[in-house]
Amino acid sequence: MKKKSLLLIIFLLVSVLQTKAQTIDNLKEINLVWEKFYQAFDSLDYKLMAEIHSKELVRISGGNRIIDYETYINNYKSGFKRDANNGDTSNISLRFFERINNESQASERGVYKLIRNKNKPNEQAYYGQFHVIFAKENGVWKITMDYDSNESNTIDEKAYQKAHPIDDFEKFLKE
Repeated sequence: MKKKSLLLIIFLLVSVLQTKAQTIDNLKEINLVWEKFYQAFDSLDYKLMAEIHSKELVRISGGNRIIDYETYINNYKSGFKRDANNGDTSNISLRFFERINNESQASERGVYKLIRNKNKPNEQAYYGQFHVIFAKENGVWKITMDYDSNESNTIDEKAYQKAHPIDDFEKFLKE
């Protein structure tokens, strides 16, 4: 009887540790996608945006309209080109209040901060709340749904700071 109880305890412990490890591994893999997202804005490279989004993308912008992958990527292609021609820059960062995942899907919600023309006289900061759904396609995390809204201009620096940094994994690990 003691042997069965000991085996059960060991099995449960290993299961809990594996679940935690898998979750942190998923968060780290998803953060690699977010790195490319950041790089796309920093370098004004629409091809990086195309790479990290599923061709089955559903994009809901500002709670006002739904567009598909092709329209979304073409918008970035023309917008990034216009910004490059005008000498405008974009720097985006994310903070999170929810990060849920399993081995094939993830849901991430938080607040973004987009700084246009950082350290220039015409610098502007924009904030919004986002909800992104990821799915693994051929073993690679892709964004399949992307929703954002400024919530009637109620999202600001305070909301941004209240959310957790992208590398704060401990907050989101399942116990």
